[in-house]
Amino acid sequence: MVGATLKAIHIRKVYPGTVALNDVSIAFEPGRVQALLGKNGAGKSTLIKVLSGATQPTAGSIEIDGRTVVLRSPKHAFQNGIATVYQEMSLIPELTVAENILFGRLPRVQSLFGLCRFTIDWPSVYRQAHEVLEELGVSLDVKQQVRFLGVAQQQLVEIAKAMSFRPKVLMFDEPTSALAHHECQSLFRLIRKLASGGVAIIYISHRLQELREIVDTVSVLRDGNLIGSIPMTEATPRTIADMMFGQWLPQQRPANETVSNKTVMRVSHLSRRGRFEDVSFTLNRGEVLGLAGMVGSGRTSLLMSIFGADPIDRGRIELADKLIRRPSPVVMKRAGLGLTPENRKEQALVQLLSTRDNICLAGLGRISLRGLIWHERQRAVVERTIDDLRIDVADITTPVSVLSGGNQQKVVVGNWLNTQPLVMLLDEPTRGVDVQSRQQIFKLIWQLSRQGISAIVVSSELEELVEVCSRILVMRAGRLVTEVDPQGLELSDLITLCMEQ
Repeated sequence: MVGATLKAIHIRKVYPGTVALNDVSIAFEPGRVQALLGKNGAGKSTLIKVLSGATQPTAGSIEIDGRTVVLRSPKHAFQNGIATVYQEMSLIPELTVAENILFGRLPRVQSLFGLCRFTIDWPSVYRQAHEVLEELGVSLDVKQQVRFLGVAQQQLVEIAKAMSFRPKVLMFDEPTSALAHHECQSLFRLIRKLASGGVAIIYISHRLQELREIVDTVSVLRDGNLIGSIPMTEATPRTIADMMFGQWLPQQRPANETVSNKTVMRVSHLSRRGRFEDVSFTLNRGEVLGLAGMVGSGRTSLLMSIFGADPIDRGRIELADKLIRRPSPVVMKRAGLGLTPENRKEQALVQLLSTRDNICLAGLGRISLRGLIWHERQRAVVERTIDDLRIDVADITTPVSVLSGGNQQKVVVGNWLNTQPLVMLLDEPTRGVDVQSRQQIFKLIWQLSRQGISAIVVSSELEELVEVCSRILVMRAGRLVTEVDPQGLELSDLITLCMEQ
């Protein structure tokens, strides 16, 4: 296996209103594992898309072994020896391992029956797929349907699929987010084997312990700029935090913020196998509680299970001093819980429905009479929500999909506020919104707090938790590991707590 030096030279990528990459020049050497770090929005994904041919840069060039190439598509990147293994796998569950590995390139032979000119050469399919797996040191039945494999085995098939192109450069985007510890170790052994064979490895992860095990060099992006590259031996959590966040001054929380001593929610020894384990905490009336952790730490899974959308294996949830025996979204909504999920477009909004209808979805019972919507009540609710949350919408009857990301997020929050909740679960509430909308959402959370509505906030933007929360819980590998007071907390200390293992 022969590797190659991949260089991005003065890469710039501009989207409307946003500079995603600003004059980034970076090199990836054969036989080395290089980590690419940065907080959300730093430019990591954009750079990977540029290097994989999925996105065209606004300016700059790409070189492979000193030869300038123009990567017009992922297929063109494959042809130039660059392959990518994404966090979200692209396998087809109903096809076999072999079919997935060689998808789109199945060897054919001339048909003997005259019904068609060519037919699939299945012996060659299985032989070639087996050879790829054998070279990687992976033992899988090439005739097994992928849907019967575990997540770790599917990840190996995804890697084998990429390696079947004989890449000189292999990029991994959060490959261990859904893997158990022993499965991660198998993946690390495979990555080390690929690097020792001369492949240049680009590795994106937020788990510092992983980096220590397999990475040679750490490169950090911030706000579209390359901050620098350092040897892994020099990359302490504080050093990485300083490179990722730079100089940062937290926004001051309102002076009139008050938190009651009355407990509104109690979670005791909550567990879901493979996601989180033995989680216990309390939430007071009007409190804004932050949930910090890196990707894969279990934060979103915990919120989904508390809301009843995902099952729990053991533990108990008490809301307003009442034990919730069988949590489900219907039961939890009635008990006073609201959830704004991480993926608002697919899980929180109906894109084809109007802004008016989306504002009223969760609270239909409050505006209907005997199964029919009472339009006067609906109009009053919609007008009050738009006014209170300052939703910028020209026509409430047009599809919600035409609104900006910030206004869509406020529609999601307003929808659940119309159920008059005791507690709001806010998963990545500012993802994909502009700075002004971000500040408006902060003010909204504080406003809810003053009204006695509690909130649990999950955010990958750790500085947001320090700014908006009165208390922060830290999760690592599915467990709550500590609790911190954001008052006077250094951001580098929080990221250290999230990354250390």
